[in-house]
Formats: sequence, structure tokens, C-alpha cells
Amino acid sequence: MLGSPEFPLLSKKGDVTIGGTFSIHSQISKPPLAFRDTPEPLMCSGLNFRELRFAETMIFAIEEINNSSYLLPNISVGYKIFDSCGSTLPSTHAAMGLMNGQERTVRKTCSSQSSVHAIIGASESSSTIVMLQVSGIFQIPVISHFATCACLSNRNEYPSFFRTIPSDYYQSRALAKLVKHFDWTWVGTVRSDNDYGNSGMATFIAAAIQEGVCIEYSEAISRTDSSEHIARVVQVIRTGSARVLVAFLAQSEMDILLEEVLNQNLTGLQWVGSESWVTAGYFASKRYSGILTGTLGFSIRRTKITGLQEFLLQVNPTQDPQNNLLREFWEATFGCKFQSSLHGETQCTGSERLQEINNPFTDVSQLRISNNVYKAVYAVAYAMHNMLNCGQNGEVVNQSCIWKEHFESKQVVKHLQGVNFTLQSGERVYFDVNGDPAAVYELVNWQRNEAGDIVIVGIGSYNASQQNGKQLTISGINITWAAESLQRPQSVCSESCLPGFRQAVIKGKPICCFSCVACAAGEISNSSNSAECSRCPLEYWPNEDHSQCVPKVIEFLSYEETMGALLTSFSLFGASLTLVVSCVFFRFRHTPLVKASNSELSFLLLFSLTLCFLCSLTFLGQPTKWSCMLRHTSFGIAFALCMSCILAKTSAVVIAFKARRPANTVPQCSHLLQRTSVLSCTLLQALVCLLWLNLAPPFPYKNAAHATERIILECDLGSTIGFWAVLGYIGLLAALCFILAFPARKLPDNFNEAKFITFSMLIFCAVWIAFIPAYVSSPGKFTVAVEIFAMLASSFGLLFCIFAPKCYILLLKPERNTKKYMMGRNQSESI
Repeated sequence: MLGSPEFPLLSKKGDVTIGGTFSIHSQISKPPLAFRDTPEPLMCSGLNFRELRFAETMIFAIEEINNSSYLLPNISVGYKIFDSCGSTLPSTHAAMGLMNGQERTVRKTCSSQSSVHAIIGASESSSTIVMLQVSGIFQIPVISHFATCACLSNRNEYPSFFRTIPSDYYQSRALAKLVKHFDWTWVGTVRSDNDYGNSGMATFIAAAIQEGVCIEYSEAISRTDSSEHIARVVQVIRTGSARVLVAFLAQSEMDILLEEVLNQNLTGLQWVGSESWVTAGYFASKRYSGILTGTLGFSIRRTKITGLQEFLLQVNPTQDPQNNLLREFWEATFGCKFQSSLHGETQCTGSERLQEINNPFTDVSQLRISNNVYKAVYAVAYAMHNMLNCGQNGEVVNQSCIWKEHFESKQVVKHLQGVNFTLQSGERVYFDVNGDPAAVYELVNWQRNEAGDIVIVGIGSYNASQQNGKQLTISGINITWAAESLQRPQSVCSESCLPGFRQAVIKGKPICCFSCVACAAGEISNSSNSAECSRCPLEYWPNEDHSQCVPKVIEFLSYEETMGALLTSFSLFGASLTLVVSCVFFRFRHTPLVKASNSELSFLLLFSLTLCFLCSLTFLGQPTKWSCMLRHTSFGIAFALCMSCILAKTSAVVIAFKARRPANTVPQCSHLLQRTSVLSCTLLQALVCLLWLNLAPPFPYKNAAHATERIILECDLGSTIGFWAVLGYIGLLAALCFILAFPARKLPDNFNEAKFITFSMLIFCAVWIAFIPAYVSSPGKFTVAVEIFAMLASSFGLLFCIFAPKCYILLLKPERNTKKYMMGRNQSESI
């Protein structure tokens, strides 16, 4: 049966008339335009039970107001309800009909007063926009229950528009937060190709990008598109890799899309829906259950309207036998005909019972948009109540209103902006400066009950007024996912990067498509899907999988490791061996050999060698403030004392052989002079060390630059000049010893100590000359090892070269330890 949008489908006269436009029919037949005859009226078909319920809800609210004793008490409210057929052209006809009535006014004067004082509707954003383009000129208020386009919040363009459903600006952002909450970073989208779908999807995509969600494809469909276009869109969805589909569709486009999805047997998608269809019971039928089970989406909060179900069940064609809409509804509901013309058709009697029918018209279990219609009617009533100066005390009976025969529509707009009331359900109704209500949504999930039917279950909410990221809340209710899976589906372009890796964008693809690159040396990522790796602090280093920074290994030459233990053993062995030599010398201290060796200097030299061996131990172990100062000063003073003693011995040998009386093999050199020279040479080194310690002393230093994965704990010299001054002074003393001893090496004597000193100085100088490049080039703790090795090698060289020949004679050749033997060569040469 067909209906025309040019005439009201339901109407009732009253002092105040409220207009209504609903998509009562979902299909429209456009007559041919030949420009020769008067165009035929537009005809609509395909009764929409849900939209008819919206219209009857408007009538129910008006009847409640008429029966109210406190709201517009002496004013009757009427209505005119038109069919917008879900399209823009019929909506324009409806707007004109609501304002002017249906009378032909050619050659007559039009009345300046609109036939309605406010308009409820329409159910689509595009239809609402074209209505506003007509009614807005006269500032007739339009209150929509279902137009969600964010563009309608523009007060400059639509100053007389209000709505009882939140703007898609908030819903789109809520959908973006929802997909991000479930880590769906790779989604596909499909939208209605109209103001509702295009505006809502544009906001969603912008919000999704901010949340780090990427869009694989974005398709648009219209109910007037060809079947080939719809099939192509479904094929795009099928071939896409995204497993989550965000459908920002009006109910009519959703119906067309689902039919093609069924035709291509496309399953396994996680649907995320907009409020337009996500609570439509029609789609929850078994026909679509295999596709839509597990659907998630935001809807208007569900409520209960007392008395509405009883009112709907009383609808009957007998109430108005001439009303074609009621007859069409009855025939579509019961599958009968009032005027049966074909054989086998059931005759409608009008006595059929709606109580036995379960369809979108009688189903009041999901009163969401119907409640918006209810609120819109009451908002108009409260605005008129305030405008007509009705009594302010709602409890007083038999109040009266001051009726105004003519009033401007902008007065209604002004009072609508200021309404603030509470319904019987406890819900507060008001409008913000843009004519929008509070943006509060319920998050719903399509689940199966025990009977196997799909039910819409609330699992959370979204409140745009909340701050600090608390807008979206999800309860602990179990969620049903796509294909009734127990596990949440994954929808990503690339698998998550584990900790220790970072995302690397693939050229030419969205940011959600990436490859995983291991963090570089010294860097970590401690969470999945890190965009960048962070560098560890200076004293930290990544663990094996680069997921966290751990303290670097602190490295120094310790006693426990093999190299440290060997050096310690050699040091103690050298000191012990020196003590043994000292004991041997002390045992034979009265023999000619020991006396000829200047026993006082020999014992002092042995003491200094012991210190040289032992001072190497200060270079082992963890460096501290005191150990750093001790190791370099003890090294400098010990070796300076050693070289001073050798220099004094060398001087004594040279002086002895240069004496004019050759018979005296050991000249009686002044012991005071020897002591003074040793003391002065040593004190000079001590003075250099003291200045070094006062001006720039050595200190412990964590060297993290030399090795990236470890910290070398070492002693910083403090002053490089001080170190090389100490070392250079020792080298100077060694050079003087060598210069004095070298010419005296061939002096006649059975025991010439000068040649042993010469050889020991060669070894000493060779060791320390080789030390310099080795010290500079050795890494980390090996620098310390090279320094200790140089000290031990030079000390052993001095010990063996100077004292080994003497110990050989003292212990193994005692017959040579006589004054006669030692002076034998000189005497034979003098005869």
C-alpha cells in the first residue's frame, strides 16, 4: 500500500499543534517529470514498524499532556504527523505541509502564521537539514529525536534546531576510543552516503588517527545504489585484512548491506555499530544472527515509559476507519486484507489481537529512540507552558494559561533553550547552547540467551562530560565476540613488537603497518609496540632481550680473578725472595763480599725492593679515594728510594776504582755523603708526590666511555703532569745510574759490582720504555695489569742482576768470599 508525504498520515486539532515527521515508509517512488502535466504526488511504500512506533509514542506523549492537570492545563495540544519516507524530497514536502497546510493558495493570500508551533523530527540528518532550510527561515523550532549529524550543532546556521539525541561528534569519538580500548588498530569502515554517515565517519576517522588506529578502507553506500556497487563494497570488506568493521549506517543502508553480506556468506567479522541500527530489533533476528552475533556499539540509554505498551496495543483501524495508515499497518502485521480480491487472501476483521504479535512496533523492551521522541514532545510542552505564563506550581490543580492568539515562533525557540525539567523516570532534560543534550551513551553487546535468541546487553557506558580519560567504562560482564568466539578477535596490520624491539614504519603504508626492529646497543623498549627505543642511563646497560636497563658490570682488576691472583702471587714471591736475600746478607754480614758491597746501602736497597714488590698490591682491588692516592705515591717513592740506593752504590764503586791507592779495594767513602744523597733524592720525589696530592690528587673514576657494556672502575690520575713527573724522575735516576755504571763495568776486580748494575739498568730502562706504549694502548683493567707487570719485572731485574751473583758466592762458592780472592787480580797486575 502506498502513502503520500504531502498529506498528514495522523492528525488531531488543538490550541497548540505539534508537527511530526517520521520515516514511516522506507521506499519512495519518484514519478516521471515531463514538464507537460502536473507532477504526480510522491508515493512511499515499505512500512517501517519502528518508525510507526515513534509516531505513536509522540501521540501517546501528547495525550498524556492533554490529560495533565499541571502542564498546559487549559490548553489542548494537537498534532500533524507526516511521512518523510527517509528521503530529502518528501521531507521538503512534509515541511511545507506542516507550515502551510494542504490547501492550494493560488491567487489567495498566505497566512503569516504557521499551522504548527514546533516540529518533532526527522529521523535522518539529511532529512532534518532540508526541513531546517525551509522552517528555519521562519524560526519554527525543530526538535529531532534521531538526527545526530555534528553539523547540526552549528547555531549560526541552524539557530532554531534542538535534539534529544547526542551529536555524532561524541559518538564518533566514543567509537574511536572503543576500538582503541580493545587494541583494534586496523579497521575497515562503511558509512551511509549522506550527511549522517559522511559527517560521523569523518569525525571517527579523525579521532581514530589521534588514538593510533588506522583505517584500511572506507566505503560509502546509499539505499539507491545499484546492486553491483553494494556487491563491490562487500567484496572490498571480504578481501580486506581488517577483522573489525565499523558500520556508521542508517537502518535502511544497513538492511541493504546485510542482504549482500548474506548473499556472499561473509562471516567472522567483528561488527561495531552506530546508534542508528545497533539496537534495532529487526536485525537481531535469526536471519542475521550468524553475522551480527557479538556486535558492539553505542546506543542511547534504555528506559521505560509507563503506559506506552498498553497504548500501542490499543491501536486499531476501528479508531479511525478512514485512516489508510492504520489499515496498512493492520494488514502488514496480520498478513490479511480488508478488501480481499484474490483467492486465498485472509480477510481482516479488525478484531485481531496485537497482544499476540511480537514485532518492532509492539516491542518496548528497548525504548531508546522512542524515549527521545517522548522527551522532545515534553520539551515543547514545557516551553509553551513557560511562554504562556502558566502557573509555576506543578502541584496546584486547575491552573490556567494566558492564551495568545498570535505569537512569534522565535518565542518558542527562546523558551525551548531554557527548558529544564525531570521526567517521571527521573531523567533530566535540558539543552546546551548548541541545542544538544548531555552526551551519555550505553555500550551494548549482542549476545545469545539460553533460548538461542539474540539479546542486546548493556556492558558499559560513555559519558563525554567525564575527564581524565574516564569517559569510557566497561563492566565486568562477559562479552560475546564475533562468531561467538570466547577470545577477543585481533585486528592489526602488523603483529605487535615485543619488548626489546621498536616499530619501523613501512614506506608507503599507514603507521599501523610496521616492521619490528631490534633496539640498538645501549637502548631498550620495555613495552610492546614501542615507537622508539630509549637509551639507558650512563651507568646502565640493556639486558639480553633489551627489555630493561640493568646496572653495568663494574670492572676492575681484583684479587679473585686469575690475572689478579697471578700478579699477587708474583708480588708476594718477589717480596719474600727479597726478604730471603736480606736474611742471607744478614747471615754473612761480616764477610768480605758483603762488606765490599756496602752493607748499609745493600740492606737499604733490599728494603726498597721489598717496598717495590709490595706497592704493586695497592694497584689491585676496587679503587677508592685512599687507594688511588696510595698506589701512585708509594710507587713513586719506593722506586725513587731504590734508584737512589743504586745511584749511591754506583758512585761508591766508581770512586773506589778511581782512588789513587789501588791496594784499598773498598775506599772509605763518607757514609754521611751516601745517606745524604739517598735521602735527598728520595725526599725530592716525596715533594713531587706531595704537590701532586695537594693540587690534583688521583681519584676513583667510573669510565663508561671506553666500553659500552661495562664500567671500568679505575683511578684517574688527577694530574697527568704529576704522574709523568714522578715517572720521569725515576727514569732520570735510572739514566744517571746507567751513565755512571756503564764506564765502570770493565774496571779490574774479581768482583766488579758496576757491571751488574749496568745490566740491571738496561733491563730496568727496557721495561719502562716498553711500558709507555703498552700503558697508553691497553684497555680497561689491563692498563693496571701493564703497570703492575712493569713494576714487578723491573724489581725482579734489579733483584736478580744485583744480588743473584752475590748470593751465588755466599751460598755456593764460599771459597771466593775472601779478601785475598777479591783483590787477587789487582795485585797480580801491580807486580
